[in-house]
Amino acid sequence: MPEGITEQSEVVQSLWNGSWIAALATGVVVWGLILWSVAFHRKRKNSNELPPQVRYNLPIEMLYTIVPLIMISVLFFFTARDQNYLTDMSQKPDVTVKVEAFQWSWRFTTEVNGKTAQVVGIPADNYEKGPQLVLPVNKRIQFNLQSPDVIHSFWVPAFKFKLDVIPGVDNRFQVNTLNAPGVYAGRCAELCGVDHSRMLFNVKLVTQAEFDQYIASQAGAQ
Repeated sequence: MPEGITEQSEVVQSLWNGSWIAALATGVVVWGLILWSVAFHRKRKNSNELPPQVRYNLPIEMLYTIVPLIMISVLFFFTARDQNYLTDMSQKPDVTVKVEAFQWSWRFTTEVNGKTAQVVGIPADNYEKGPQLVLPVNKRIQFNLQSPDVIHSFWVPAFKFKLDVIPGVDNRFQVNTLNAPGVYAGRCAELCGVDHSRMLFNVKLVTQAEFDQYIASQAGAQ
């Protein structure tokens, strides 16, 4: 798994781990029952006698009704809890990024303290050659997603979270970045046309001093 670069990514990873453990445990039980049935309830060689046919077993029927309900309820609880955290918009962001997805690249407009910096990309064959979104570490970032044409999906694998960019729909989310400077790949995760695979970008996490310098230089060039 990619290293997470936000606090939210750690919550997602924890939810995934629990889901995988539950799925594996369920698989082990199902595989065990299948193998047990094959081994002990098959028709024997040189015998015309069929294995015992069992129907209307109330305890078993209650078991395979109640247990899945309990499992689904537990998964629903943790999923709903973490989803509420991931979509929480109650706090004021330190930096706001307007993300405009279009066929087939991105426009990022970063706003902080009344200053803005804008980057417009073109289709790229490598995420390092796509538009670069510069963000500070240890800050709360809000993303406002817009599209003028078709449905796209804003995905940074290191966020471990993606959200659709839908024309006419105001999709937003916030993340708290970690102290993890570096360059991270981003892409569109929704098939959106002929150059969908080239709709690449990257996110660069930098220190606050580097970010302030970047915003000042970009604002001065506009």
